[in-house]
Amino acid sequence: MAVVSMKKALICGMKKDRGAVLDFLQRQGAVEVSAGMEDDAVFQKKDVLSYKAADEKKASQAQQALEVLNRYAPEKKGLLAAFAGREIISVDQYEKMGSQREETAAVIERILTLAKEIGEKRGVLPKLEQQMEELVPWSSFDLPLDFQGTKSTRALIGSFPEQISQEELSRLLAERTEAPVELTEVSSSKVQSCYFLLCGRQDFQTVDEALKGLGFEKAPSSSVTPARRRQELEEEYRRIREEISGQEKEIAGLASQREQIKFQMDYYLMQAEEYEVLNRLSQSRNVFLITGYIPADRVPAMEQALNQRFEVYTEFSDPGEDEDVPVLLHNNKFAEPVEGIVEGYSLPGKGELDPTAVTAPFYYLLFGLMLSDAAYGIILIIACAVAMKKCPNMEAGMKKTLRMFLYCGISTTFWGFMFGSFFGDAVNVIATTFFNRPDIRLAPLWFEPVSLPMKMLVFSFSFGIIHLFTGLAVKLYTQVKSGAFADAVYDVIFWYMFVGGCIVYLLTMPMITNMLELTFTLPAVIGVGAAVVAVAGFVGVVLTSGRESRNWGKRLLKGVYGAYGITSYLSDILSYSRLLALGLATSVISTVFNQLGSMLRGTIPGAILFILVFLIGHALNLAINAMGAYVHTNRLQYVEFFGKFYDGGGRKFQPFAVHTKYYNVKEDI
Repeated sequence: MAVVSMKKALICGMKKDRGAVLDFLQRQGAVEVSAGMEDDAVFQKKDVLSYKAADEKKASQAQQALEVLNRYAPEKKGLLAAFAGREIISVDQYEKMGSQREETAAVIERILTLAKEIGEKRGVLPKLEQQMEELVPWSSFDLPLDFQGTKSTRALIGSFPEQISQEELSRLLAERTEAPVELTEVSSSKVQSCYFLLCGRQDFQTVDEALKGLGFEKAPSSSVTPARRRQELEEEYRRIREEISGQEKEIAGLASQREQIKFQMDYYLMQAEEYEVLNRLSQSRNVFLITGYIPADRVPAMEQALNQRFEVYTEFSDPGEDEDVPVLLHNNKFAEPVEGIVEGYSLPGKGELDPTAVTAPFYYLLFGLMLSDAAYGIILIIACAVAMKKCPNMEAGMKKTLRMFLYCGISTTFWGFMFGSFFGDAVNVIATTFFNRPDIRLAPLWFEPVSLPMKMLVFSFSFGIIHLFTGLAVKLYTQVKSGAFADAVYDVIFWYMFVGGCIVYLLTMPMITNMLELTFTLPAVIGVGAAVVAVAGFVGVVLTSGRESRNWGKRLLKGVYGAYGITSYLSDILSYSRLLALGLATSVISTVFNQLGSMLRGTIPGAILFILVFLIGHALNLAINAMGAYVHTNRLQYVEFFGKFYDGGGRKFQPFAVHTKYYNVKEDI
């Protein structure tokens, strides 16, 4: 339960070593680089953002090439590929692969060029298909479609957007022009009628206007017959398809360069980030300065490594009180997985206690209580353990998350056996349905919440009270440690007395204990003592909640309003009823699926139905209720627990490191 102590770093070196020093720091991932000093007569910042943009463009091109390559030659991945993490390579491997950048750039350019050409050709194919479709009605026509006529005649070749007979067309034309017109029907359908019309050259204008009035559209122009033109189009269509196929095969043939392209993308991402840092550095003609923050425990090794490798001056000092020091958490293996949960709320502010260690056990217990099925817990344990075992290069954040769910699985298994739930009541259903043994069942080690919901509700409230009071205890510890003894009494002890006294007093009331189905009622004398303690706590809260005000009237009003906070404790305690609700939901839904699967009894079809319903139903139930347990556990931590002692507001430590997608360069020091 600690926030890592930070040191302020200063590294000064010759400009000739600048690139090598930055490369080294990036591979170590230990220093958060700050903005340099303001420009002066000696030191200035150099604008290198154009270089950063160029490298980002190259990385983007590599990513596009990978997407194209994966489209035509999909990469084979295992079931655990999402957990595999980045491949770790040495500095020597990094330099060797980096020396092939120009060859890889040519491959990337070729892939993108081929993809562009394929796209353009694919865009042509629909147009060719449309042109071929337009020629179908003219397939029997033995003249070119752009035939104009003879010396004394003019030809009009086209179609009408409806079915129209030759007689009807002659009549309609006769109504619009007196010019003689020779009509020949080429083809006709319900949506189109194609005609060849011939008129005198001197009558062309009037006939053309008459035809336009009837919706006449000229046929697509062609200097050869429709049959010949369609054949040409088919040949062009086939040629383009063959070209596309050949280019696709060429792209697929470049799959052997996939890993080098991945490296190219990561390489330029690293370079772009290095330029981002370089843009913030203060530099003179011959010297560069790097300032930032580094975890104190990494200072000795880093200082020694820098001085051995480069001619640099290093200085590591304590940051000033007014500096915005980044926050890095450090906990043991049990609590470490919950660091992401704390970070999701807010990192500790300056001088504030890291709540991870005290949050972790409650987090695991709450999750297990909400899921509370031993079989589901075992599935979580096995899945997380296998993933971590099979993927040694898994990213640190993913590994923490899986370890968190592994511990949650252990808690779920524990509570599942305590409450007698193993795929709900699957043990009893299977024994009864298929073996005629209704006497076989998984007995709870403690009690069954479905049968005793009020007992589970009381347990949930009791657990909630312990959780909330632990939050107050953390606040008490923090204030005592900082020397604020009076604040510890005012903000914690009085609330312990007020809330605790009220709870104990309620337990002396038969109405309350009967409603909660408790087997005991505290004696009245204890109630009197509890009432005295509660009143003393109430008076203390009223007198001290507004202590920052010098006006006693305002102080008392603020104090009364502060005492009204007892209602928030009531609502917080009631919030823990979700432990009952989610636990019952998991169990009841499991039972429903088990009953649905056993509808056909112990027959062969019944066994098949049971297996299908069992697998699908419990997979859905596990997924939905595990998500619900995760969400509501976070809610109880963020709202009820952290609300009692934690403010947060810290800034995350973000070191200059290798933030890549496929490869991680490691250099031991």
